[in-house]
Amino acid sequence: MGFAHFIAQSDAVGKTLLVLLLAMSVLSWIIIALKGLAQWSRQRRSRRFLDFFWNATSLEAVQHEITTHGAHDPFSHLTAHATHARQHHARYGAAKLEEAGSASDFVTRTIKKVLDEETTRLENGLTVLATVGATAPFVGLFGTVWGVYHALMAIGVSGAGTLDKVAGPVGEALIMTGLGLAVAIPAVVGYNLLVRANRVTLSRLDAFAYELHTFVAMGQPLATEISADEPARVRPIAARAATA
Repeated sequence: MGFAHFIAQSDAVGKTLLVLLLAMSVLSWIIIALKGLAQWSRQRRSRRFLDFFWNATSLEAVQHEITTHGAHDPFSHLTAHATHARQHHARYGAAKLEEAGSASDFVTRTIKKVLDEETTRLENGLTVLATVGATAPFVGLFGTVWGVYHALMAIGVSGAGTLDKVAGPVGEALIMTGLGLAVAIPAVVGYNLLVRANRVTLSRLDAFAYELHTFVAMGQPLATEISADEPARVRPIAARAATA
């Protein structure tokens, strides 16, 4: 008796459920590892860029840095698009419908678009973790019910209904419930950690976006310097840029 015996006695349905649980576990761990490494790298690069940004002598120096080394974090990506939008509007004006309005309006729309893109990029893959965390326990429970049913059917046919004959097959079937929980728990924990990290990143990016909009589109001095380790202290751009 044991897990190996349970697998050997399982039918096609039980083995399919086991393979499904293993696939869900491998997929969730891959996503957790890749997203975790990406989050760590993103924070490191963001700190490096923001340190350079707030110590730069001019916006042209920031543009040169982005052109030379590329935009590899949300803050440099947002800065690159905002400065390009200002230059594009100054050079061509409102030549198309999407460019209608003042330079400030065009930069605001560009910043909002980039913020939406970054939000989508950060949330990519999290739906899989949420799905695994929500469904894995029920897949395991279904495997247990299926295993118990067949175990009881076999015991009924044999006519050996004593406790020692029932406990083994039923206990083996309960392994599927444990496997379902073992798959779901890491997925839920990983999902919650990644969602919180993304929320913090987006909050800081939103605060930086307002300062960047003020600097790029309006030419006013920066009111607050925001680093990658500081909490957001200003209102979102959608609320404050509307009063500009």
